[in-house]
Amino acid sequence: MSNRLRRYLEPGMAVVWNLGLAYVVYMLARVVFLVKNYSYFEQGLTWGHLMEMFGGGLVFDTAAILVTNIPYIVLALLLPWKKPTKWVYIIINSVALAMNLADSVYFRFTMRRTTTTVFSEFQNEQNLGGIIGTEMIHHWYLVLLFGVVVYGIWKLYKESGVRSQESRVRRQETGGWRQVFRWYAAQVVVLAAMAPFVVAGIRGGFTTAVRPITISNANQYVNRPVEAALVLNTPFAIYRTIGKNVFVVPEYFSNPQELEAIYSPIHNGQWTMDNGQLRKNVVVLIVESFGREYIGALNETLEGGKYQGYTPCVDELIKKSVTFKYSYCNGRKSIDGMPSILSSIPMFVEPFILTPASMNEVSGIASLLAGEGYQTAFFHGAQRGSMGFQAFARATGFQEYYGREDYNADKRFGGDDDFDGMWAIWDEPFLQYYATKMSEMKEPFMTAVFTASSHHPYAIPEKYQQQYPEEGLIIHKCIRYTDMAIGNFFEKVSQEPWFKNTIFVLTSDHTNLSDHAYYQTDLGGFCSPIIIYEPGNEERQPEIQDKIAQQIDILPTLMGMLNYPKPYFGFGIDVLNTEKEDTWAVNYLNGIYQYVKHGHVLQFDGEKTKAIYALNDSLMKRNVIKELKDEKIKKLKEEMEQEVKAIVQQYMERMTEDRLKVEEVRGR
Repeated sequence: MSNRLRRYLEPGMAVVWNLGLAYVVYMLARVVFLVKNYSYFEQGLTWGHLMEMFGGGLVFDTAAILVTNIPYIVLALLLPWKKPTKWVYIIINSVALAMNLADSVYFRFTMRRTTTTVFSEFQNEQNLGGIIGTEMIHHWYLVLLFGVVVYGIWKLYKESGVRSQESRVRRQETGGWRQVFRWYAAQVVVLAAMAPFVVAGIRGGFTTAVRPITISNANQYVNRPVEAALVLNTPFAIYRTIGKNVFVVPEYFSNPQELEAIYSPIHNGQWTMDNGQLRKNVVVLIVESFGREYIGALNETLEGGKYQGYTPCVDELIKKSVTFKYSYCNGRKSIDGMPSILSSIPMFVEPFILTPASMNEVSGIASLLAGEGYQTAFFHGAQRGSMGFQAFARATGFQEYYGREDYNADKRFGGDDDFDGMWAIWDEPFLQYYATKMSEMKEPFMTAVFTASSHHPYAIPEKYQQQYPEEGLIIHKCIRYTDMAIGNFFEKVSQEPWFKNTIFVLTSDHTNLSDHAYYQTDLGGFCSPIIIYEPGNEERQPEIQDKIAQQIDILPTLMGMLNYPKPYFGFGIDVLNTEKEDTWAVNYLNGIYQYVKHGHVLQFDGEKTKAIYALNDSLMKRNVIKELKDEKIKKLKEEMEQEVKAIVQQYMERMTEDRLKVEEVRGR
């Protein structure tokens, strides 16, 4: 390497060295965190699992280090001021160290990493300075450690390149601006070369399937929710929740008894296990973008009764199943669908798993049934970690997770030749893999699969492009392909000995492109199918029930079908065991809660009702709130408004107070 090239690269190499030093500081703080709170983590802790958590911690450390050190990186590469640059680096990383060490003390009070909510939590405390001073005295050894580490990074900080840049600029003050220009141009190139790696580090990976990681992604590396605190670091938890304090508790009801009487998410076990129903397998298919609009059997009146839809296989399945005339998803994103379907948690304001509340103790279908001896597994054909699904699955009781890597490792299937090139394994082969893996599981089992092919960029395998040509909307060919994959899945599992001992539920994560006005309204955009198929139960008659159903009803309904005997948590209802007039649904759209009940949909902005529409007003054209002089409409408004207020307040209280499991309610 020539001396000139070495001089050009020296600042970049110094930056890499100093960022590496920051990694050491973060990891040291994590070790202190573990030692200080070891009793919280020692249960089931093995060396292998510890390394898994520490490895996951590097992902979050990378994001935090790169985000917080952006000012230092820019200064180090583009400005010749040696001392200010060093001070910026020292201050940034000393503050990060102080945050992590302070949290090693504060953790035992919260059982989680500190987020931005800490600022509102203590904003009215007048003696906060005294509290901090007292804790510093009590934990003097951490203060001493802080001083030693800061001194160490001061001494180990690498100035190479910055000094030579400074002296070179001084030498060129009277001329030679060409050399100065070359030097700055070289640093711009170095900065541009580093930028993709910085962005990838902040996001948590390079691929399109990886979204910017959030605090909930820590669940991917843990066996218990409390362990997520060891994976995370405090700077990450704070900056990632800036502006994310979305759960503000309203004060609609001051009397807790009144609130509970109107609405409670606690379900009491009312059944016995005499018939052995609890031993039935449970299979949940979450089909990407598979909106109700595309299903011919659920749109018999559409286009004057001539609408055929794009799902002949699912149409046949519906003939053997129970489904619902008014069925809805609780969010518009995939990350909304997971909590709604598997844990009976709707999306209000922001996606649950992107908020600090995602670190709460959460139950779900998998955890409830795992407690009864079920084997549980989640399947998603994308790479592990994609969309945060693995983290959420693990946090809610799924014992195994099977993704693209696992599919590729199974020599019975096509490996990465079946990868769609963007997101995941194509639906047809992955659903066959899913069926095969279930047949290797011990009964009873509970599994869920999340498909991927009916998704942007709306492609299908080349061999099916003639069979499913472009038609209507660009997604329609994908719906036909996925429908075929579902049909082949049921054809395969119907031959398995466990088939008739299984309850199947099919729904979509959310809706997608639409070409019918009914599905383009505020409420129509949430129309998802909920199909319940129980092939071994001859007493359950197939029908489209004239009821309202939603994704968050899936968990309570399954618990009812299984005669689950214990109290459990879920924001939804057991729709099969609820009278038609008492069924309801709720969703959130751009600041509006939409509450569906009594043949109407009420739109509530958190303070007042904005509109009420009849469900048979499919295009939502007539806002009957204008008819409040009508006593029937007035009474309807008051009743629905009270109910949606109770739902929202229960949701917000339980999110902020970490009461999303029935055990927490008992301990109040």
